[in-house]
Amino acid sequence: MLQKVLDALENNRSFSRKVEHIETLNARQAKYGEVKDLPQSIQKYLQDSRIRLYQHQVDATELIREGENVLITTPTASGKTLAFNLPIMETLSRDENATALYIYPAKALANDQLSVLKHLESSCGLDFKPSIYDGDTPKNIRPWIKENSRLILTNPYMLHLILGWHHQWSRFYRNLKYVVIDEAHHYRGVFGSNVAFLIRRLRRICNHYGSYPQFILSSATLANPQEFSQNLVGKTFPEVNHDTSPSGKKHFILYNPFARWGDLSTHQETKNLFQLMVLNDLQTLCFTVSRKMAEIIAMWTKKELNEIKPDLVNRITAYRSGYLAEERRKIEKGLKTGSLVGVTCTNALELGVDLGSLDGVIISGYPGTMISTWQQAGRAGRAENESLVVMVAFENALDQYLMKHPEFLFHKSHENAVIDLQNQKIANGHLLCAIKELPLTVDDFEKYFEADYDTLEDIRQMGLVQETGQGLTYVGRKDPAMEISLDQISSDHFRVYHNKRLMETMDRQHAYSEAHEGAVLINQGETYIVDKFNLQKRTINVKKMDVDYHTQALRNVEVTIEKELNSRKIGNFSVSFGEVKVTQDFYKYKEMLYGKTLATHELDLPPLKYHTRGLWFTIPGIVADALENIFPKKDSYAGSLHGAEHALISMFPLLVLCDRFDIGGLSTNYHPQTRKATIFIYDAYEGGIGLAEKAVEVMEKLVEVTRDMVKSCQCRKGCPTCIYSPKCGNDNKPLHKSGTIFLLESIMKMMRGEEMDLASQLVVDHAQSSSSPLKASMMGGEGYQEFENPHNLVQKGESFYLNGNYNEALDCFQKALNMDENLLTAWKYQGMIEQQMDHQREALKSLKRALKIEPDNPETIYYLALSLHEIGNYKECQDLAEKLTRLRGDWDDAWCVLGMVQQALGEDEKAIKAYHNALKINPLNEEARDNLKELLED
Repeated sequence: MLQKVLDALENNRSFSRKVEHIETLNARQAKYGEVKDLPQSIQKYLQDSRIRLYQHQVDATELIREGENVLITTPTASGKTLAFNLPIMETLSRDENATALYIYPAKALANDQLSVLKHLESSCGLDFKPSIYDGDTPKNIRPWIKENSRLILTNPYMLHLILGWHHQWSRFYRNLKYVVIDEAHHYRGVFGSNVAFLIRRLRRICNHYGSYPQFILSSATLANPQEFSQNLVGKTFPEVNHDTSPSGKKHFILYNPFARWGDLSTHQETKNLFQLMVLNDLQTLCFTVSRKMAEIIAMWTKKELNEIKPDLVNRITAYRSGYLAEERRKIEKGLKTGSLVGVTCTNALELGVDLGSLDGVIISGYPGTMISTWQQAGRAGRAENESLVVMVAFENALDQYLMKHPEFLFHKSHENAVIDLQNQKIANGHLLCAIKELPLTVDDFEKYFEADYDTLEDIRQMGLVQETGQGLTYVGRKDPAMEISLDQISSDHFRVYHNKRLMETMDRQHAYSEAHEGAVLINQGETYIVDKFNLQKRTINVKKMDVDYHTQALRNVEVTIEKELNSRKIGNFSVSFGEVKVTQDFYKYKEMLYGKTLATHELDLPPLKYHTRGLWFTIPGIVADALENIFPKKDSYAGSLHGAEHALISMFPLLVLCDRFDIGGLSTNYHPQTRKATIFIYDAYEGGIGLAEKAVEVMEKLVEVTRDMVKSCQCRKGCPTCIYSPKCGNDNKPLHKSGTIFLLESIMKMMRGEEMDLASQLVVDHAQSSSSPLKASMMGGEGYQEFENPHNLVQKGESFYLNGNYNEALDCFQKALNMDENLLTAWKYQGMIEQQMDHQREALKSLKRALKIEPDNPETIYYLALSLHEIGNYKECQDLAEKLTRLRGDWDDAWCVLGMVQQALGEDEKAIKAYHNALKINPLNEEARDNLKELLED
C-alpha cells in the first residue's frame, strides 16, 4: 500500500525525476494529563468514550478555568476543540443560566460542531440546547433559539447583522461567559480588520448587559500570535502551542513537474499521482486550486479507472462549495466510513470538519500560505497512522521557490497575520454601526475602538449622528450594517449582467482591469465578451461567446507620497512607510493567444485613484552607477528595478499572510519626490490594510528569499518562475534578470552594513558568481559580454521561443549547432519553430536530425509526425504515431496524432478508437474532441 507508492515515487522514472525533496517527519508519542474535579457527568463521558486528555488540552482547560483569555495554536487534528469544549461544558453544567457563543468562518464547520455538541449534551446529561443561528436558520424557529438556546453557533456575517437587535438577545448577552473564535487565522486582511471591529462591538454590547465574557481563540500556527490575537479582540492572550497529541510517521514529498522538460501539466501530474495512490488503496484527499479542477481531476481519474479497475469508480468523487448540504454530508460520511477511497476538493475541506483518518493528501499547487499547506497536510495520518503528503508545484515563483528551498517549508516559522485598525473607511462603517446599536461616549470610543480621533470628527460630519446627553446617537434612516461588507472596503461596485440576469459583482479595480469593454470574462468555466460598460450606472453587460483568446489590460501607475509616517534603518539601507496616493490609467488592452498579441485596442476610462499606505526605498547613486556600468544596454537599469519589484511582490506572501493581488507596486529610475530611483510596494486597498507596514518589519528576510528565488531559477533572461508578473500593467517590459540579482544582492550588502566601494566591489562579486554573464576581464565596470557557449545559446533560444520571438530563437539555435551539431534540444526546437512558421520541409530535416541523436524521444517523434502529416506522408507518420503510443500510451496527444493520420488514411474506426483513448486521458483535448465529432457526424 503506502510502501508501494513510495517505491513508485522513488524508482519509477515517470515520477522519480520530478521528486525534488522527501522530508520524513518522525512519529511522536502522546503525552497525557488529567483535569481534576470535573463534574461527574463529564468524567463519565470521557471514560465511556475512552478519551484520555493530552497535556496541552489539560493546560488549555486549566487556563480557561482560571478566567484567562486563551489562544490555542496546536496543529490540525491535535484536539483543540475538546480543549475548549470541556471547560465550557463544565461551566454550563454548574450555571444553568450561563451561555456561550461559537463563531466559525464557514457553515460546514458550524454544522460539524453542532453534531459534536449535541452528542456532548446527551452523553453528559446536560441541557444547553446548542443551535446554529445563521442565514439558513428557518425564521419560524429563530424566536425559540433566542429564548432557549444557551450555546449559539454562528458566523461573522450573521453576527454583524444581529448586533443591532441586541435587545432581542438580552438574556443571552447578559449571561454570556465565553466567546469561541475557531479557525481564527482566517480573520486577516480586509476580512480580519472588519471582524476585529465587529468583536469590539460585541464586547461593548456584552458589557452594556453586565457580562464580560472570556475569549478563546483556536488558530493555526502563526509567526505573530500575540500581536494577532490582541488586534483581533483587543485583549491579551496566553498561548497554548505545545502539541502533545500522538502522530504517525509522515512522508512529505515535494513534486515538481517543471524539474525536467516534459509535456504534462500540474493538473495532469496531479491526476496521475491521485490515481497511483487510490489504486494502491490509500484513502486520499486531493486539494486543487479551483472548483473546476476538482471536478476535472475526479472525472479524468474515474474515466481511466473504468478501464483498469472499474470497482473503484464509484469510490471516487469531487467535493466543493456549491454542492447541496446533504450531498456534502454524504461525501464527508463516505470518507469517515471508508466507502470513498479518493476525493478531489477545493480548500472547502481544509477546515476542521472531521473526516476520520486518511492515508494520503495531494496538494495541487502551493495553497498560498504556510498555514493552509499544513492545514491540508494535517488531514493525512491522524492519530498514529503512517501517511503520505505530496505537494505538486505550479510554474510560478512561490511554488518553485519552495521546491528549491524545502527548508523554508519545514524549518522556518509561519507567516505574519495582519489586522489593521487604522483603515479610516473600515473604522467609519463600524463606528456608525456601534452608534446605532448604543449611543457612543468618548469613554466607550477610547475603551473599545483603537481608531484615530479624526474618525469621530468624520462621523460627525456625515450628518448621520447627533450629540445627546447619552453620547453620539444615530439619526440616519438606513441600517449601516446593511451597507457594510465584511469582505470589502469600498462600496463602489459594478454589477455584471448576462441577458438581464445578475451574474456577478466586482469592485472598480477589477472592473477596469478584467471587465472593460471588449474584455474576455470567464465565469463558471464559460467565456463571455463585455459588450457594454456603463460608468454612470456601474453596470457591465456581457454576451456569451466561445473564443480561444484572452485579454490583458495595460496600465500606467503613478504613486505620490502624501505623508511619511516612519522609516526603518537596516545597516546602510533605509526603508520608509507612509500614506501614498495611487493613480492607475488603464489606457489599452491586448487580445492574446498563447503569449502572442493578436490585436491591441485603446481604452477610454477615467483614471482610477485611491489613497492607501505603502513602503518605498531608494537606490543609492553608487549602486545605480554600478548597475548602469555593468549593464549599459538600453533599459537594463529600468529592467533591473522592475524585476526586483516583481520578485519582491511575488515572495511577499511567504512572510505576510496575503494574496499577491492584495498588493501593488511601482518601480521608477527617477521619482520626482525622492529624486532617486525608487521602488514602491503598497496595499491595493483604499486606506491600506497593514500589509506593507508589516513588510517593513521583515524586510531583511523578504529581500533574502527574493534574491534566492531569482538566483536559483534556471532561466537566462527571466520567466514566470522568477521575475515575470501575471498582473504587470506594462506587459512585463522592461525586465533584466542579471541586473535584478545584482540589485537585490546590493541591498543585502547594505543591510548588513558592509562598508565598501560598491562601484567596484559589487562588480567583482557579481563577476565571480556562477550566474553572472560577465567575463573576469570586464570587472572594472566598463561593460560586459555574455559567454557564447552552446548551452547558454540553447537556453537563450528556449527563452526567445517561449516568448514567441521565433527569428531570434532560430538564430540562437543555429549558432549553437554551428558549435556542436549533436545538440538534441537545439535541433528539436528548431524543427518545432520551423513547423510553426509553416516551413515543413525544413522542419522535417531538423526533427529527423534530432531523432538520430535520440531515437525514442517522445517529443521529437510527436513533432516529426505532425510535419509528416502536414506534407501528406501518412505512412511514415502512422509508423511514428504507433511507436509514440507504445512509448507514451499515457499521453493524449500521442493518440490524437495517431487518430489524425488514421482519419487521413480513411481508417475511420481505428481513428475513432484513437480519439476515444486521447479523450480518456484528457477530456479537454479539443482537437481530439472536434475530430471525433466530425467522424461521428459523418
